[in-house]
Amino acid sequence: MSGRIPDHAVRLPVNFQDWECLTFLHWPFEADAVQRLVPEGLTVQEWDGRTWVGITPFRMARVRVPGLPPLPGWGAFPELNVRAYVRTGDGRDGIWFLGMVVPRLTFIAALRTLGLPYERSHSSVSVDGSRWTYRFGTPHGIRSRPDAWFQAVVDVGRPLDTTERTPLVDSLTGRWTAYHRRARVLWRTPVVHEPWPLHTATVTATTRRSAAAASTGSLTAPLHWVGLPSPAEDPIVHAAPAVHTRLGVPRPA
Repeated sequence: MSGRIPDHAVRLPVNFQDWECLTFLHWPFEADAVQRLVPEGLTVQEWDGRTWVGITPFRMARVRVPGLPPLPGWGAFPELNVRAYVRTGDGRDGIWFLGMVVPRLTFIAALRTLGLPYERSHSSVSVDGSRWTYRFGTPHGIRSRPDAWFQAVVDVGRPLDTTERTPLVDSLTGRWTAYHRRARVLWRTPVVHEPWPLHTATVTATTRRSAAAASTGSLTAPLHWVGLPSPAEDPIVHAAPAVHTRLGVPRPA
């Protein structure tokens, strides 16, 4: 189950990944608006009558299989994903990715074979002390457009104290199963890493890409991209410097 500590072990990892300079942006939504975007067999989770959707920009680093160094170009690159929080009929909870973008075509080709919805985006992550700046261009299957589809500046604050690590925060951030669909079969991949070193944070959206995009703004553009309406509230924001991740063998869910 979700929470601060993984609920399983990955004794035989098939992949290692480091996730660095990650920001969680979470908005509440009506469950029906999100349920229509997830496949049969998964039900969105609710907290006090609402579900949550997250946008998580970060830097992927040192992606590798056991015993080998990272492939060329896989040493470090930005990623942004849009995630829904779901549960299967037997009660296992996890993440369903509504959309995922990276700049590396080889990474996209490899991960799409697992059924993950990666698209290409011209992107960057820059770090200046406690200020992290993310830039992602409009997603596309192959082409890379250097526009300002999503741009955000995050100022990272102090570590969260015990009272701020609420069950909701730990449940949204501590997810230990990723679901994906391949060949009409729903699969689950186990994920483990150390507890998130969560910090307070504030986010500022930067330039918009055009006058036509002014109604959505660059911060919520990924929500519209996956088919969600404009959120009615500001996001809750948390940041984490890094975790070291082990992924296990995918199994039918």
